[in-house]
Amino acid sequence: MIQSSLTSILNLFQFGSQQSQEDLFNEATLMILARATSSDSNINTREVETVQAIVKETTGEEVSSADVRLAANSRLYESAPLDRYLASTSKVLSFDQRLQIMNALVSVIKSDDIISNREIAFFNNVATAFGITPADVLGLHASS
Repeated sequence: MIQSSLTSILNLFQFGSQQSQEDLFNEATLMILARATSSDSNINTREVETVQAIVKETTGEEVSSADVRLAANSRLYESAPLDRYLASTSKVLSFDQRLQIMNALVSVIKSDDIISNREIAFFNNVATAFGITPADVLGLHASS
């Protein structure tokens, strides 16, 4: 079950303790998508519902709107900036898992039909920490 307290990510970051890759992916998905809902300082109900649907589709687990809001404002962010957590998580997740999260992030950002500069900056920060390029997100690959 996904922990809205994000304990797998916190343990990886603080203690270097390895959690299962699946648990880490599930929590990273919730953490990043939930955090996106508050990146523009306006948690929109449609964004929260989109996060719930994507988490269910991606992980098979249901999260409540309260879980999403808790993960968005977690105390986790008080101990270190999000990009440091992302960098630690990025080392464990596969490229495909990171790309899946980035594509889900696009859906969350677009879900309320208003895209702010803060949301774009958040997206770019996650992409940089994950080592994902715009071409990767768009599925553009050079022909051989």
